[in-house]
Amino acid sequence: MNDQTPIKEIDLNKQSWTSPKDKSDRFIPRNVQSNLYQLFMSEENSQGNTYNNLLQSSILGKSPAINQKLFNYKTENKQNEMNKIINNGLNFSTTPTKVEPEKPLRKINKRPYKILEAENLQDDFYLNLLDWSPFNALAVGLENSVLIWSGHTSKVSRLCTLEDPDMVCSVAWSQRNQHLSVGNTMGDVDVWDVVKQKVIRKWSGHQGRIGSLAWNNYLLATGSRDRNILVRDVRCPNESIQKYVGHKQEICGLKWSFDEQQLASGGNDNKLFIWSLKNQGELTHFSQHQAAVKAIGWSPHQHNIVASGGGTADRCIRFFNTQTIEQVECIDTGSQVCNLMFSKNSNELVSTHGYSLNQIIVWNYANMSKVATLTGHTQRVLYLSGSPCGQNIVTGAGDESLRFWSVFPSSTSKNNHGITRAETIDLR
Repeated sequence: MNDQTPIKEIDLNKQSWTSPKDKSDRFIPRNVQSNLYQLFMSEENSQGNTYNNLLQSSILGKSPAINQKLFNYKTENKQNEMNKIINNGLNFSTTPTKVEPEKPLRKINKRPYKILEAENLQDDFYLNLLDWSPFNALAVGLENSVLIWSGHTSKVSRLCTLEDPDMVCSVAWSQRNQHLSVGNTMGDVDVWDVVKQKVIRKWSGHQGRIGSLAWNNYLLATGSRDRNILVRDVRCPNESIQKYVGHKQEICGLKWSFDEQQLASGGNDNKLFIWSLKNQGELTHFSQHQAAVKAIGWSPHQHNIVASGGGTADRCIRFFNTQTIEQVECIDTGSQVCNLMFSKNSNELVSTHGYSLNQIIVWNYANMSKVATLTGHTQRVLYLSGSPCGQNIVTGAGDESLRFWSVFPSSTSKNNHGITRAETIDLR
């Protein structure tokens, strides 16, 4: 790896992990304590009776009445004891009862399995600077550069460097091929063919920085500080095919539904909008959040369910049904919600948080109970992306580190790595 690369791997074997001290206090079961007490008392009473008997013998001339059972022990007849229990009215069925084994709780390692240093990773709630491709490549925006980390070789390469004073504001991989979109502060978006190392599309049209990107097949949605959303086809060189207007402040979150028909957008105006690709406009919007909405995640298991998270003044994860147009659940997490993502392999989701806990929480969606809470970042966990296999996630924070965690169960599908064949597009 090049020493000049601002992304470096940390040797976890040299990290000092703090753990609670082992407790070695002995524990004596209550029944043992009770038996010891009874033994002590029986010996004490036996000694007292012997003394009294000897005293009576010497003064009154009586023969001492020594307890003949003092050193005897009784062998219990277990069959008789069982008969007593049955006679006392407890009936036992002769048919064996089938006992279902308890399902073991899934353990999640609370330590990251890999840590990368990411020098100059920005601490900005409105940017989206991290994305993991279906082909196991991680794109990271660091100031005016985009770097690619290979999950196969662990090598880092620099894709591009923007001219000053331009800065990278968002990155997003296509799910169909190795095309990467890069949004900048000038309101432009470049679509890179990473294999050929060249820009295949360069679009303008926004009047402010592009902090959010979302792919849908050949379509790319871009959200900007100018409050507008543009949807463009990578096969067409110039014009946008749809423009969505509704937010009153900067767009900071974009996600397409899994059926590719609806686009959810979150803004600094505390609104969550749902846009219809078919109807080319707004389907509905929700106003329950009390702070900016960046965190958005669609359920891959339940149609029309979308989750969104609010900023510091809200702290809530809210679930909406876009068919019935209603909020179905709300959970107060206690801290700023920065990202949300459903598991592809199980009925779970993960959230990342900022002020003031800087945590990563894995939730059971069925009852919204916490499966695990992961800590380690020292600043807001602003960035999140999932691995191709669906088991792992990577998080990024203002502490300039990227941490890799294994949080979800493995897929039962044959394609365990979630990698599909690349598709080529004729751009002529």
